[in-house]
This record gives sequence, C-alpha cells and structure tokens, in this order.
Amino acid sequence: MGSFFAGIKAGTLGGIIYVSGTAFFLVAMMYVFRADANSSLLRSFNQICVSGQPINSTTTGSVGDCFDSIVQGLIPAGATVGFFVSLFYAGAFGVYFDYLPGKSALLKAEPLAVVCGLSLLVIGLGQLFSDFSFGVALYAFFAAWTVLFGVILGRLYTRYTRVVRFQSENPDLLRVIVDGRDFTGKSRTFATTSNHKLRARVSDDTSFKGWAASGGVTLEDPKSFETVMEVNGEGSVNGKVGKKH
Repeated sequence: MGSFFAGIKAGTLGGIIYVSGTAFFLVAMMYVFRADANSSLLRSFNQICVSGQPINSTTTGSVGDCFDSIVQGLIPAGATVGFFVSLFYAGAFGVYFDYLPGKSALLKAEPLAVVCGLSLLVIGLGQLFSDFSFGVALYAFFAAWTVLFGVILGRLYTRYTRVVRFQSENPDLLRVIVDGRDFTGKSRTFATTSNHKLRARVSDDTSFKGWAASGGVTLEDPKSFETVMEVNGEGSVNGKVGKKH
C-alpha cells in the first residue's frame, strides 16, 4: 500500500511532460518532413483524417486540410486522452507502490511507465505512428520518452512521500492497525503531511502502555490505544504492551 494522492501529484506533472513532449515531437516531425507526412496522409486518409468530405490526390487543398486536421484536432485530443491514461497509471503506482517489485522508486516506476506507453500505443498512438514514413523515429523517441516518464514519476513520488515503520514490543499481544490495516512489523509509504488513524489491537489479558514515535512522525495522544498519526518525515511507531496482573 502506498499513497494514491502522491501518485496523482507525481503523475500530473509527469503526465503533462510525457504527453505534451510526445505531441510536440510528433508535430515537429510532421512539419520537418511535411512532404512525407502529406504522402502518408493520402495513403491513410480514411483512417486518420476526421473532418471534411472524401478526398483524393486531385482535390485542391485537401492534403493541407487533412494536415491541419491532424495537427490542430487529432493530436491535441489524443494528448488529452493520453494524459488521463498516464494519470490513471500514476494513481495505481501510488496505491500499489509498496507491493511493486524493485528496491527503489525508479525501479518500481519504470515497468509501470512501459505498461502506460504500451497502452497508449494500443489505444491509437501506434497506428498513428505507423501511418507516417518516419514512424521509426517516432517510435524511438517515444521509447526514450517513456523511460524518462518513469524517472520523473519515481523521483516525484519519493518527494511527496515518506516511509514509516510500525513495530510492536510483542506482536503476539499487540498488533498495530493503521487506517484499518494490520501493519505490524512492516514499513509503509504515506503522503507527506498526511494524517492516519492509529489503533492498538491487544489481546484480552494485555495492558496497553502507549506509543513511542520517532523521526518525522507525531501522535495526537501517545497514551491512547487509538489516536491520530501525522506523517511529516521518515520515522517509526512502536506499540508498548504488557501483561495484566
């Protein structure tokens, strides 16, 4: 479990860079290789031109209209859809961060970035790339840009989150419950400046003796078995317990 909101925050900036950079490079390549782009549009007009009447190579102004339709309409619309797709994966990255394979945020983020990139290709970006004679260059750029998206996502996520470890003096007698989940003996990632419900679940013959918090973790009432935890930095929480006499 990680932080959905931290994933969204990281994905917002990362997604904007990712999709806008892709769209900008695609448009730039279309202008640089406009003659080739126009030829590709004539070959694939029915698939990628969405406005105007049926056009062939003899229709005056048809290729230019098609080119403008792609640059001004289809690509911006696709970029908008792509942003929300990347945001969806960023949110999932935040939620499942602690369960993803990899020892660092970057190693965790890269596979997800690849899945996001493949999803965009399947949704329609791949077909658009393949319609152009310079599609190889587009694929190469998109692959590198996808790796960069993973780097940005991983770094921003760690900026917006902190790791807290939960311990119990005696796990058989006291379990540490955070937001309804048992985190005893585990480390979990939380959004910075976030608040969470902390509760001690103790056995019948056990006496709760309080909480000990360290690092950037503060507790509303360390003596209460149920309290609120605020995360402002890396830290730990230790539940103290003893047998009833």
